[in-house]
Amino acid sequence: MDAADFQLTPALDAEIQRAATLLADARCAVALTGAGLSVESGIPPFRGPGGLWTKYGEPPLDGYQRFLRDPAAAWRERLHPRESWAKGLAETLGRAKPNAGHLALAELERSGRLAHVITQNVDDLHRQAGSKALLEIHGNHRLLRCLACHARFEPAAIRVDAERLPPLCPDCGGVIKGDTVQFGEPIPPDVLRGCYAAVERCDCMLVIGTTATVHPAAEFPFEVLRRGGRVIEVNPYESELTHAATLSLTGPGGTVLPRLVHHVARARGEER
Repeated sequence: MDAADFQLTPALDAEIQRAATLLADARCAVALTGAGLSVESGIPPFRGPGGLWTKYGEPPLDGYQRFLRDPAAAWRERLHPRESWAKGLAETLGRAKPNAGHLALAELERSGRLAHVITQNVDDLHRQAGSKALLEIHGNHRLLRCLACHARFEPAAIRVDAERLPPLCPDCGGVIKGDTVQFGEPIPPDVLRGCYAAVERCDCMLVIGTTATVHPAAEFPFEVLRRGGRVIEVNPYESELTHAATLSLTGPGGTVLPRLVHHVARARGEER
């Protein structure tokens, strides 16, 4: 559902206002975002009609094991990608820009209303929008990561010599790979610890554009509910979470979240 074509109704705006009251009263609010928010920035889903994997083919299910077996070969493929899912994904993500939903979440963080954004997306759009307290479960396609110490680097910070692959970490000498989590690769432990710590403190979770089926992220809103917290879903489509959520706002994040920012400011006496 395209935010540009979506019409905000008075009934939905009243529900957004209710959500804003919950968010404004929260001690520690956390957002969880999924692929639905990226779709609003022109990034197709992976599967289904028009999906990246439908068009370019799926990545190998043993991608991480292949990397470990021959990291030099994996780096040669990274430096000279063929017409494949990897090239298609890189080109698509390179063109994408943050949408109004990403910008609204960054504004909620700047105003002190949002402690963390946990995202399942690898597209870097939250960082580009200005989010700082960011936990990227599946990594970030623009970054590199050391497999030993988990340090992350901008590509320009790592010298890549085509004759001496793979590049090694300047901090500890470990093997460097792309930060994106591949099939078969465990979620980096520092990110996972950060997610669980954020969820433990959270008493109000915004869940945007996710089907709530991919673990471990799918567990997070239900854990907040089990501990007596509130969960606000923002999704144009019904998900596994819809009937359990405290409030489910039926609409795209690019429309709903800016209105949420507006109503949170009003609820806190910060009229905008």
